[in-house]
Amino acid sequence: MPGWVWFVPLGLATLVGALLAFRYGWIAATITETDVINAIATRYVTQDGGSTAQVGDCVGLAGQVEGAWITVKCNDLVYHVTRFGRLMSTEGQTLPEGPSI
Repeated sequence: MPGWVWFVPLGLATLVGALLAFRYGWIAATITETDVINAIATRYVTQDGGSTAQVGDCVGLAGQVEGAWITVKCNDLVYHVTRFGRLMSTEGQTLPEGPSI
């Protein structure tokens, strides 16, 4: 078997790792606090807040729990968001793994 065949899996693993590092670096460099607050406020209005929910009900704070970058309070609901835009928890309950904002 040729010697280069042994290096193909290593090269592919390195390429995948580099692409993932670039993706997460890009997200961390371009996501802003405003993006996160707007996304959570939209979620609150469309899913969690009920018929009287408004975007103006939400306010962003510095992370209030360990691992949270931003905490968004919308009336009595509290959302904790990581630096990569993933919703960590709401009302103290851990949420299932889901897509990033």
